[in-house]
Amino acid sequence: MGVILLTGSTGQVGRELLRMLAPLGEVVAPTRSEMDLSDSESVRKQIRVARPRWIVNPAAYTAVDKAESEPELAYAINAEAVRAIGEEARRIGAAVIHFSTDYVFRGTGDTPYVETDVAEPASVYGASKLAGEKSLAGTGSAHCIFRTSWVYGGHGKNFLLTILKAARERERLPVVADQHGAPTWSRDLARMTARAIERMEAWANGRELQETQSEWSGVYHAAGAGETTWYGFATEAIRLERERKPGVKLAEVDAITTAEYPTPAKRPANSRLNCGKLEARFGLRMMDWRESLGEVMHEL
Repeated sequence: MGVILLTGSTGQVGRELLRMLAPLGEVVAPTRSEMDLSDSESVRKQIRVARPRWIVNPAAYTAVDKAESEPELAYAINAEAVRAIGEEARRIGAAVIHFSTDYVFRGTGDTPYVETDVAEPASVYGASKLAGEKSLAGTGSAHCIFRTSWVYGGHGKNFLLTILKAARERERLPVVADQHGAPTWSRDLARMTARAIERMEAWANGRELQETQSEWSGVYHAAGAGETTWYGFATEAIRLERERKPGVKLAEVDAITTAEYPTPAKRPANSRLNCGKLEARFGLRMMDWRESLGEVMHEL
């Protein structure tokens, strides 16, 4: 298959991708100092050295609240670097896998968003990610953009690990109960990505990926199946932790509203994503969030 250039290999999704992509080809995973996503020239240099067939980009500026006061850095990483990746990929005939977010939507209504719904970000983070999507598409490179939501896993900084730690330290935990979406296991997302690449390579059948991109290039929603709230997610996680460690005292969870937990950046009330296009095109489905949560808890 050739070289796969992977960004952000120490992040939640990146570390899972490092393992899932290994059987597919030679994975080159530059460090932050080797490929600084806040510096587009650094990005271009690394791609020109590696000359990959695939560029997989899970790295991003993800500090949602901090982005409100650091818009230049958020845009540099989430948009300008993505444009550089797309332009270099087009130049050498590589294909790009890029990850985006439910935050590109306003977050209103109560039905799952489809890929063609109007994107109207309510935060700097969401706007920077949408700018990255548009920048990549505008380069004309062969690409897949996977929009996901509520990513978590057994490693890194995420809601699950934060809640479990807080539950051991406090008696009561207030958790927002009016934001709806689906938790997505980082490993499931990485596994899906590897399988999608395998399918695209099969369709290419030795041809340049640029030649076959009309069959698969575009935006796909890729989030855990089912739906819940942050409160529902926390409640289920603590229930499973009680089963796992019956002797450990854990906090009770209290449902609160978004208004009772103000943040610098506005969160979508509706983060539901319809993943039907992913299944129709690639024959792939993400795990139900309860099933994936059970697997993650078993590994902790």
